[in-house]
Amino acid sequence: MRSRAILLVSLGANLVLATGWFWTAQLYARRFSRAGIVTDTGVAPLIKTNFLVRQQFFTWQEVESDDYPAYIANLRDIGCPEQTIRDIIIADVNTLYARKRATEIITSEQQWWRSTPDAAVVKAAAARSNELDQERRSLLARLLGPGWEGGDLVSLPRPSRPGVALDGPVLGVLPNEVKQNVQEIALRSQDRINAYLEAQRLAGKPVDPVELAKLRQQSRAELALVLSPFQLEDYLLRYSHNASALRTELGQLNYFNTTADEFRALFRATDSIDQQLALLVGTTDPNNVALRRSLEDQRALALKNSLGAERYAQFQLLQDASFRDAYATAMEAGVPGAAATIYEINHASQEEFARVKAQTNLTPAQLAIELKKVELAVLKGTAQALGKDLPAEQPPLPPAMTVTKPHVLMAGENLDFLCRLYGVQPVDIRTANPNLNFDRLRAGDAVSVPIPPVPLPIRISP
Repeated sequence: MRSRAILLVSLGANLVLATGWFWTAQLYARRFSRAGIVTDTGVAPLIKTNFLVRQQFFTWQEVESDDYPAYIANLRDIGCPEQTIRDIIIADVNTLYARKRATEIITSEQQWWRSTPDAAVVKAAAARSNELDQERRSLLARLLGPGWEGGDLVSLPRPSRPGVALDGPVLGVLPNEVKQNVQEIALRSQDRINAYLEAQRLAGKPVDPVELAKLRQQSRAELALVLSPFQLEDYLLRYSHNASALRTELGQLNYFNTTADEFRALFRATDSIDQQLALLVGTTDPNNVALRRSLEDQRALALKNSLGAERYAQFQLLQDASFRDAYATAMEAGVPGAAATIYEINHASQEEFARVKAQTNLTPAQLAIELKKVELAVLKGTAQALGKDLPAEQPPLPPAMTVTKPHVLMAGENLDFLCRLYGVQPVDIRTANPNLNFDRLRAGDAVSVPIPPVPLPIRISP
């Protein structure tokens, strides 16, 4: 129970006692003078007072106690005002429970490697925070009475601006002075950035990412003066722009969930490179352009070395949206290992669909049949990859009935003319007229022209 406020109370109490003694003595002297109480020698008689001489210089070890009731009794013993006692106790208890919240609660902010908060962690943190607050309120009610909140008038400074959360096993145990310095640096940093953004807005100028990068580097330099390298890294993992960008980059892959060790390794490998790249945004100078490309290559190599061959291969595959779709299908089926197979099936099917559609010698009905065959092949392959039962065989499509229309040839008309006129293939007209010699057609010959049937609807398996 160490509080700077106690020292101020001590000095104030001593000052009050000294002032009271002085004015009381003056009052007695005036009273004696007005009453004409003097001796023959003109000296006022010696008056014995009821003041109790108390030791004026003492140490707070004599007052403080690990037992709150004893502590309160000691404060009252030295004549500490009740309101001051309330303020001291409330401030002390609030400080105690602030430290408990900083060290005992695991918040989502502490899981800096996650792209999205863990719902279970958020729920547990809220429940534990509520428990600690109830404990704090219950303790204050036992010490100061049920109406303690009404007397909490000047106990604690309440910040008008929220700061960063300094909790967890690294930042949560920082000394209060260091925490205060960190909060002040964070607020100054945000003020500088806001001032720059506002100045650019008023001037009608675009925001320069390089200037923002320089402001962030200034904040890092200030933090490095009050935090150890290990503490600074923990702060940067949680709150730096580069760590936030890395979380976003990984989060867009949807299924590339890193561990704490993986994210820390990735951050260590890329942070210095990202700081250099931030100072080259928008550059057009050939030398800087070449430097930027070199740094980008270094970053890719750093990612590969940090993740290892297998994880880096997955990282690259997840850059492809079609692979993410395949992975989602595999995850939904509970067999994430089948993602690569499903991806290959989907890729091959796209090529096959394109090949079938590119054939120009198919009638609409034939095209529908061929596309249906590809679709069924995809369904079978996907089912096998996921370990599911194969889809039931669809009954074959009924053969389309050939409907013909007679056409009497006129002078100059031939097979090519009929194909263009009716939109049919030469093979279909030849098949419908087996007895005609199309090399010796003459005007007046009757040709049966097959009319393409309306394609049957394609059944898409769910």
